[in-house]
Amino acid sequence: MAKEKLILRALAGETLDTPPIWMMRQAGRYLPEYRATRAEAGDFLSLCYNSDLAAEVTLQPIRRYGFDAAILFADILLIPQALGADLWFVTGEGPRLSTITDQAGFDALKPGDAIHDLLAPVYGTVRTLARELPKETTLIGFAGAPWTVATYMIAGRGTPDQGPAHALKAGNRPLFRALMGRIEEATIEYLSAQIEAGAEVVKLFDSWAGSLKGEDFQEFALEPTRRIIAEMKVRHPGIPVIVFPREAGEKYIGFSKATGADCVALDNSVDAAWAAEHVQVDGCVQGNLKSSHMVTGGQALVDETGEICRVLSKGPHIFNLGHGITPDADPENVQLMIDTVRNGAWKG
Repeated sequence: MAKEKLILRALAGETLDTPPIWMMRQAGRYLPEYRATRAEAGDFLSLCYNSDLAAEVTLQPIRRYGFDAAILFADILLIPQALGADLWFVTGEGPRLSTITDQAGFDALKPGDAIHDLLAPVYGTVRTLARELPKETTLIGFAGAPWTVATYMIAGRGTPDQGPAHALKAGNRPLFRALMGRIEEATIEYLSAQIEAGAEVVKLFDSWAGSLKGEDFQEFALEPTRRIIAEMKVRHPGIPVIVFPREAGEKYIGFSKATGADCVALDNSVDAAWAAEHVQVDGCVQGNLKSSHMVTGGQALVDETGEICRVLSKGPHIFNLGHGITPDADPENVQLMIDTVRNGAWKG
């Protein structure tokens, strides 16, 4: 059955008549059933660490929409917490962490292979999903890429320009490299444990890759991704890896070859036709509808969805958004997007 799953076929390089589809943040606040389950959990972190409820919110969009893949419900900042950072969420504002800005802070972190006790409920969620998902649905695990996770650990929160991380990188490069290495070790352990629990694909989210310039992109976005994937391929041969170096721009070109990734996810700052010419020539691409269409809907959603499907139809393609769906999205627009992809009118 695994070989018949549409996502796995696309990741293996097959050009399909209709692209498989899933959606970043498909389990989330735009769905009333998610909001009800989160209220039952009490708070966001309690939801992440409750295997039954995390599995439930992962399954909700599969029941509602029949996506071709489910992505584990968790958060990229569970790794910093498992390494010893304090983590909490402020309602309406997002995550907050204790900061790592000096050697003493780094020295207090746990080793990369000491994360599993805290993260055991996440692996329990994966095991539940592996049992309960429909047989045709692919289970995707994930982690944040080291650079993106580091930006939060250094700043203690999300920042518009990742300034604190860039400052530490410039001012104390040995410490910055040590922190990146620790996150990389933990990421390898985390993804490997997800695969052992039943994940069939894993994805690395490098949401802030685009703020790395010149050689820094090579050293801190591409190379950690390459090393993580190389280790995944050693430990778990045949498990595909999707990468998402968001806003990489021209650096999307050749990224899959350089890192060993099976698929490159594209944000919507690049044109799908450009991606077909420059990125898809190396293998599977994923993306890249603007998330705002999930709010506004209408003919513009239909037209852009069809255009993306058309221009990427000559190679392996997984349809997705260019970034995560937002809380103000209309669930009916999600259904419209799925219907547009699957009804095939764009083929004419």
